[in-house]
Amino acid sequence: MSDIFTPGAGAPAEPANEYTDQLNEAGVPPEMHSWLSANGVGPLVVKMGIRFSEMSAERLVATMPVAGNEQVAGILHGGAHLVLAETLGSFGAALHAGPGRQALGIEIGATHHRAIASGTVTGTATAIHLGGTLVTHEVVMTDEEGRRLSTARITNMIRDAR
Repeated sequence: MSDIFTPGAGAPAEPANEYTDQLNEAGVPPEMHSWLSANGVGPLVVKMGIRFSEMSAERLVATMPVAGNEQVAGILHGGAHLVLAETLGSFGAALHAGPGRQALGIEIGATHHRAIASGTVTGTATAIHLGGTLVTHEVVMTDEEGRRLSTARITNMIRDAR
């Protein structure tokens, strides 16, 4: 099966454009720049400080700082957990969908297990189901000591791009 998203799978790096610096800053491998060159990673991903370290349909890993993403009580905002989870699940679904198809989030839910007031959160998305029309990932957020902060599940619908 041909894959233009996996590093070393033959996708040439896209020439630099307005999003090249953004993609590099977010940790997106150069092999995936052509896939994301039209829109970058999105302004919310940039604003939240999300940085990818692993990207495939089956597994995605990214980090996000607590600083700047806290709620009024000084801990990481619950919505920030969901932003990280939705980012990972949606990118994974889009990678699975491939060219000419798009992923649309249809459900997300989370359980918060532990608060965090400083440091970095790591989100790891693992595919539960990679189907032709539905894709589901479990996303586990942990602190720098590996303690589970939250668990989310996101389901995306796959359809032909319009």
